[in-house]
Amino acid sequence: MTITPPALSVFETTESEVRSYCRGWPAVFDRAQGSHITDEDGHTYLDFFAGAGSLNYGHNNPVLKRALIDYIERDGITHGLDMATSAKRAFLESFQNVILRPRDLPYKVMFPGPTGTNAVESALKLARKVKNRESVVSFTNAFHGMSLGSLAVTGNAFKRAGAGIPLVHGTPMPFDHYFDDKVPDFLWFERLLEDRGSGLNKPAAVIVETIQGEGGINVARPEWLRALSDLCHRHDMLLIVDDIQMGCGRTGPFFSFEEAGIVPDIVTVSKSISGYGLPMSLCLFRPELDVWEPGEHNGTFRGNNPAFVTAAAALNTYWADGQMEKQTLARGEQVEQALVGICSESAGGGAEFRGRGLVWGIEFHDKPRATAVCRRAFELGLLLETSGPESEVVKLLPALTVTPEELDEGLRTLDRAVRDTARVPAGV
Repeated sequence: MTITPPALSVFETTESEVRSYCRGWPAVFDRAQGSHITDEDGHTYLDFFAGAGSLNYGHNNPVLKRALIDYIERDGITHGLDMATSAKRAFLESFQNVILRPRDLPYKVMFPGPTGTNAVESALKLARKVKNRESVVSFTNAFHGMSLGSLAVTGNAFKRAGAGIPLVHGTPMPFDHYFDDKVPDFLWFERLLEDRGSGLNKPAAVIVETIQGEGGINVARPEWLRALSDLCHRHDMLLIVDDIQMGCGRTGPFFSFEEAGIVPDIVTVSKSISGYGLPMSLCLFRPELDVWEPGEHNGTFRGNNPAFVTAAAALNTYWADGQMEKQTLARGEQVEQALVGICSESAGGGAEFRGRGLVWGIEFHDKPRATAVCRRAFELGLLLETSGPESEVVKLLPALTVTPEELDEGLRTLDRAVRDTARVPAGV
């Protein structure tokens, strides 16, 4: 594919230097459908990025689009704060009947604002309010959002530095496999909790991702998560699972923690909960934790009714019969089989892969090569991004609705990109 980078334009002259994705993908995108996105010059790309996990059902999913158009055409409420609306009722009923009740999850539902970091902020705020403590424990390489409270429990040094002020009341602990399994799980954490001279203020909560997406596709073992849940219970700490990127079916089950058989005290959900890429987030928590006073936590855009409409349509279409989970796990096996070959042959032994469901990562020993692979993949018509503290991991995040043929096509393109970059000197 021959791509002509956009000429100097309003993006360079007017938009802030903070822009990032457009630098790696020098194209002006115009249309999208399913797993494909097309630029204004007519080049079509296979999308293994899926809006950073916000488009689990693909671009402009026809079922969700029809529900949205019908709602808009009848002049349904668009902006409703936290007023009771028919769209919100339909979503809550669907979420309760399709997701919560079948899993025997008792959660209350809070709409904290439009983004994932809004959900995390509300979860941290609630945990501190319930326990009347300030400290929250997070994990190495965690990412929980860009607002100050979320940054305080985020590991990435570059992201944290952007805060410009001290990030306090957060304490990092080693994530699963951090010491290459040479140290027993939670040895340091539990020792600090039990030692009155450790200097660790007793935490209100622990926040964790079951799979660290931005941190490099680091997968926590189910037994590690169960041990963490038990540790929190024994030491009177709330367990918060950040399911913003890995929830909504990304790992197979609707919630990523289901495989471990745990029931977190608080769960944050965003990205693909609307199903259509519309801003929406949830903070879920046990009923006994619902100690909020009316209006104590609010926000102008916490009631995105068009998002409620597409979210309800997504739940009723894809989660009522249990087939989506089976399909995602089958697609995951397809990816895993391909990555075995790519890492052993194309990468020349210089890479390893990990993941679950439809989230996978390839970590390159020559760290700059991951960026080179993504750049070459774009030239070949495939959208990929990097993750990890040094952008050393190529991240695969296709839509859950991707077909086996599209998946094969993307994996073949990835294979070629890996092979092509093997001919480039290390570090270039």
